[in-house]
Amino acid sequence: MKVIAVCGSPRTNGNSDVLCDQFLKGAGEAGCETQKIQIGKTKISPCYACYVCKETGRCVQNDGMDEILEKIIHSDVILLATPVYFYSMDAQMKIFIDRSLARYQEIKDKTFYFAITAADTRHEAMEPTIAGLNGYTACLPGAVVKDIFYGTGTWEKGDILGLPVMKKIFEAGKSLG
Repeated sequence: MKVIAVCGSPRTNGNSDVLCDQFLKGAGEAGCETQKIQIGKTKISPCYACYVCKETGRCVQNDGMDEILEKIIHSDVILLATPVYFYSMDAQMKIFIDRSLARYQEIKDKTFYFAITAADTRHEAMEPTIAGLNGYTACLPGAVVKDIFYGTGTWEKGDILGLPVMKKIFEAGKSLG
């Protein structure tokens, strides 16, 4: 089984990044093939809305998104992880989602997990972010959202360490084998 964590965090070792690592660690222990994609470390430009991709199946932009989409299409399980900025997903995750347009119909029959980190401690405050991620997966043929992991009350790097979500996301990854 191929498991990919798409990390929207612009910070290496940020709280969302750490949750990705925990999920992949569990999946790796279960015998899955794992990979993390750090969107913030890859040059991806916003969608031009030119819709050339609707005719060609390829984006006119020549950046890192082609390689990312190829990996996503050939995966089985996808974790989407994003910090929450102003009660929404971060810009890196939104660009990734928008740029999926070129091949979104090929991202089919995938199991998704979401990991959300935020300074706010209230899960209900994360609803706009979850709605955006659910909107994305609703457009993907056969997509199933299996679980959501809340890393709330996390502002500074390392705030996630020791929280119960660390064990929960590890166990979810480990259950994939």
